[in-house]
Amino acid sequence: MELIKESGGSVRITGMKVFIALLFIGFIVLSTASAQKQEVPLGPVLNWDKTTHDFGDIVQGDKVEHTYQFTNTGNEPLIITNVTTQCGCTTPKGWPRDPVPPGGKGEIIAAFNSAGKFGKQHKVVTIVSNAINPDGTQLILMVNVVEKKSPN
Repeated sequence: MELIKESGGSVRITGMKVFIALLFIGFIVLSTASAQKQEVPLGPVLNWDKTTHDFGDIVQGDKVEHTYQFTNTGNEPLIITNVTTQCGCTTPKGWPRDPVPPGGKGEIIAAFNSAGKFGKQHKVVTIVSNAINPDGTQLILMVNVVEKKSPN
């Protein structure tokens, strides 16, 4: 670094250190700007309002259902090709058959029949779609089936 005293008493800094300091400041500014950019996913993203529903206690033989709502937060249409369950006691009653556009909303209705069941039940509903997020593929339905009291 070289200091040059100019007329009037001011000092001017020249040389390689100034260049390096400016280069460093430029690097920081550019890296901060690029860190603020968020990666936009390419494809549909299945974003659920709620993925779990607990019915609490129900009486053996009761039938209950819940509507799970979602939004396609991706940038391509979401296509749900199938909805599957673990057993016949849980059934999907409806889901969008047409593509859900980016920003579009939809719902899936899951029903549970407690006939022949007893105690805590934990059922999984699996969504088969073209969504790129793996966390959007399963919905959980929980219930505690209590014995039906016989009238005296």
